[in-house]
Amino acid sequence: MQSSIELNRTAETQYLLRIGDTCLILAQRLGEWCGHAPVLEEDIAMANIALDLVGQARAVLTRAGQIEGQAHDEDQLAFLRHERDYFNLTLVELPRGDFAFSVLRNTMVATWLKLLWERLATSNDAELAAIAGKAVKEARYHQQHSGDWVVRLGDGTPESRRRMTAALSDLWRYAPELFDTDAVDEEAAASGLGPLWSDLQAPWHADMEMILGEAGLAVPTASAFRSDGKRGRHSEHMGFILTDMQYLQRTFPGGVW
Repeated sequence: MQSSIELNRTAETQYLLRIGDTCLILAQRLGEWCGHAPVLEEDIAMANIALDLVGQARAVLTRAGQIEGQAHDEDQLAFLRHERDYFNLTLVELPRGDFAFSVLRNTMVATWLKLLWERLATSNDAELAAIAGKAVKEARYHQQHSGDWVVRLGDGTPESRRRMTAALSDLWRYAPELFDTDAVDEEAAASGLGPLWSDLQAPWHADMEMILGEAGLAVPTASAFRSDGKRGRHSEHMGFILTDMQYLQRTFPGGVW
């Protein structure tokens, strides 16, 4: 069985892994909708969003491996790390939930990624800036598509509104992690690699309040709860995701398509 890789966890590497891992794990969750979405068109849309996120994850993980300097490629970084060496937002590892839960989560993350990619497009790392220039177009579409569903369900039937309200209550408490800034972010910002995540908070809230307002939904009150996946401290759900993701690579080391 393939052993896990050991990371050189510099601030720049960890900053990129936080982004790449968030895209990767959300793509894994969205893949669970294949064949289960409420309509065929949305089944295809969910799969396409997942594929976009996989592409973003591949590009960022590849760049992280180059910066890390230990010859770890995208597959090794995606499939051969211990749970504590993944740095995705906790929000994306939560179980799939119902359709309202998934489209609201997609909206929250896509809004955040859109703002992040816009700023990364001016990174002093030319490779990362090029990745961001393509990814921001995808994130804008993801935000629009998922946001339209939030409005449709929030301003729909009593049942759809109930489900969207429940999803909002469940998910909103994980939002502060999107803007939590620490020494990793500060070093990345100081070097010109990328922005402080806290800089995204005001525009993210403005976008989300507009979407929720159109849906007739109230922004929940702030919670004292804080998730910490970006530092490798995950929920109980992460291990089950990795069991599925890592099975083939660990059972058949070095396997390729």
